[in-house]
Amino acid sequence: MSYENYLAGEPVIITAALTGGVQGKEATPHLPETPEEIGKAAAEAEEAGASVVHVHARKDNGERTFATERFQEIDDEIRRQADDVIIQHSTGGTGASDEDRHLPLRTDPAPEMASLDMGPMNRYDHLTSENTRGLVDSLHEEMVERGIKPELEIFNDGHMNETYGLLERRDLAEPVYGTLIFGPGTLTPPKPRNFINAIDNLPEGAQFNTLGFGRHQLPFVTMGILFGGHVRVGLEDNIYYERGELATSNAQLVERVARIADELGREVATPSQARDILNL
Repeated sequence: MSYENYLAGEPVIITAALTGGVQGKEATPHLPETPEEIGKAAAEAEEAGASVVHVHARKDNGERTFATERFQEIDDEIRRQADDVIIQHSTGGTGASDEDRHLPLRTDPAPEMASLDMGPMNRYDHLTSENTRGLVDSLHEEMVERGIKPELEIFNDGHMNETYGLLERRDLAEPVYGTLIFGPGTLTPPKPRNFINAIDNLPEGAQFNTLGFGRHQLPFVTMGILFGGHVRVGLEDNIYYERGELATSNAQLVERVARIADELGREVATPSQARDILNL
């Protein structure tokens, strides 16, 4: 993927990260937490232009859970309320056992996609998400067994190296799909030059998705569109629409990036087109 893909007009896949596992309704009342709320948010995001929804599961009290049963409830609601959107489960997180990290892969049917964090990172003041090579390999193995497309989450340059290591150890179905992530802490610093370098460092033939946290969401998804990639927005990554103004929904953030894509001459991919592009 490169600028040439922008010139060729390949459709852009929009992913909506609906809820995440960190902030909840204490940060914004518009963030969905229950299966019913997440299903409604998925349907609205799809209507606004998202072809993929990135899903975390929460308990009734709003805390994150990896339980298969809770993911099943959420998936059932998404399929009931949405039309044809692609469901992508998160397997990332902190404070969970390796076995727990596998649980989101075991719904019936399996999600079409799942995230795969490519290496360790610091979270908060006292937690580290380890993401050992052993865990990455075991998650990838179960994804292959269950027919799930891995979305490789590349938080920094070290994770790019780990992506090449995974390709040496494992056969990944083409195209490799990597999310380039920019923001604070152990994420790649959010500078345009770093974005261009990350694209250049991707494995040959890879498709890329662009994710900027907080105030970096809008400029980085715009660059993602211009450089022929795909994009992710949503209340997991950014709760504001403008400085000091909370976004009212995931759909509002999706609608804006869909308008930008249209103005920049790129068609917004339908779920069917996204499946073709990603070889689901």
